[in-house]
Amino acid sequence: MGFIDHFLVALKFSADPVNLFACFVGVFVGTLVGVLPGLGPMATMTLLLPITYKLPTAQSIIMLAGIYYGAQYGGSTTSILMNIPGEASSVITCIDGYQMAKKGRAGAALGMSAIGSFVGGTFAVFLMTFLAPLLSEVAITFGPPENASLMVLGIILVIYLSSGSMTRALMMAALGLLLGTIGSDLLTGSIRFSLGLQGLSDGVGLVPVAMGLFGISEVLLNVETSFTKREFFKSKLADLFPNRQEFVESVGPIARGCLFFFLGILPGGGAILSSIFSYGLEKKLSRTPEKFGTGYIKGVAGPETANNAAAMGAYVPLLTLGIPGNAVMGILMGAFLIHGVIPGPLLLTTSPDIFWGVIGSMYVGNVMLLILNLPLIGIWVKLLEVPYRFLFPLILLICLIGSYTVSNSVFDIYVMITFGIVGYFMKKFDYPAAPLILALILGPMLERRLGQSIKMSDGSFMIFFSHPVSAALLIIGAILLISPLVLAVVRKRRIGLLAEGADDS
Repeated sequence: MGFIDHFLVALKFSADPVNLFACFVGVFVGTLVGVLPGLGPMATMTLLLPITYKLPTAQSIIMLAGIYYGAQYGGSTTSILMNIPGEASSVITCIDGYQMAKKGRAGAALGMSAIGSFVGGTFAVFLMTFLAPLLSEVAITFGPPENASLMVLGIILVIYLSSGSMTRALMMAALGLLLGTIGSDLLTGSIRFSLGLQGLSDGVGLVPVAMGLFGISEVLLNVETSFTKREFFKSKLADLFPNRQEFVESVGPIARGCLFFFLGILPGGGAILSSIFSYGLEKKLSRTPEKFGTGYIKGVAGPETANNAAAMGAYVPLLTLGIPGNAVMGILMGAFLIHGVIPGPLLLTTSPDIFWGVIGSMYVGNVMLLILNLPLIGIWVKLLEVPYRFLFPLILLICLIGSYTVSNSVFDIYVMITFGIVGYFMKKFDYPAAPLILALILGPMLERRLGQSIKMSDGSFMIFFSHPVSAALLIIGAILLISPLVLAVVRKRRIGLLAEGADDS
């Protein structure tokens, strides 16, 4: 069968009314999950897993799959409007999206986010239909050394692209990695660095930390400003969607963001790294890199396209190899097994209705999400017109609910408040939060891959350089770290030579 035949088969299965309804429920719930920070697709899918016992297999998988990629759409909403990442992959969107909202361009940011998400998601499903078996073979060649080096490069790239002092960004990334080591040792199982606190035995929760650094700190900064002096964000009806210039500027980032579908196939890659690399690529290619971080539409279009494309890519190793690339795919694999279906190479022949039903639902689901999200832009933007004395209690409530519901722990609320205060001082003294958050996310995965790599090589670190792909990734990371120092020395020497020339004259 060729691509057209595969495409038609997928649409045929997705056109079934029951499958359509399951898809709608999934993407609708996923959007709500993305908008409400802290709940997350994994927690939601886990809560809904018992419900799927009574549902047919195809509809269960379609609904759960829709929750995951629907959450990628909704995760950008609070990132743009409140500077609170709804999903971990939306952290990068906070950088320019929130600044656009402060300039009265929240509607444009939300509209471009929805459009980029639709294009990236749809493009990724097309590739899945045609290239899934081939791409799985490429992904499986990435072993622990390559994955570890990829994560190191991701952290270095965030440090390199942070606005302001690179030294401060490096310090924040190091702090994030240290926070990631709190809790159970991955190799021995012993508890470490918990300070005797039971709440830290499972580690520092990502959601409370992100809520504190991005949400609570922003509330503290805004409350500090006098209400009489504060300017409320205003958006006219004409500003609810991107203008022609913003559309033109976003074409390139959206097109390049689609290509990060390939990164989603790799275990440990996915939507988080894709949004980081997309933002970095756009900043490097831009003729005006200084605009990034000030409310630039390219800083929203590229990462939002990339994280949705990569989210779709995560399904490839699960459906074709039976290998879950992340925790969410692990939940989805559990749903397969509950219904007596084993995902992997034989899925296409033993259960074609499930395989093509899931693929086809993704085509339809992306259209549903675009239709759902674009009309809601005006409603979301209206939130910005609410006086902040009424808005900040709502933000605090969202943060409290989000932190508590992850593990039903009051301790997580204390963690959130602590990092809210830390984040307040970080913003006052210009320390970036993104490197800390992303290092905290990638730290445990990096530690696991490092441990596996060292075991493979009997304790030798040379394994990272004996594998060509791993070595190339580490060399690129080293160049990114060293290049600012080299450029600073060259610039200083050039200024000195010019000064000497002026004295001689």
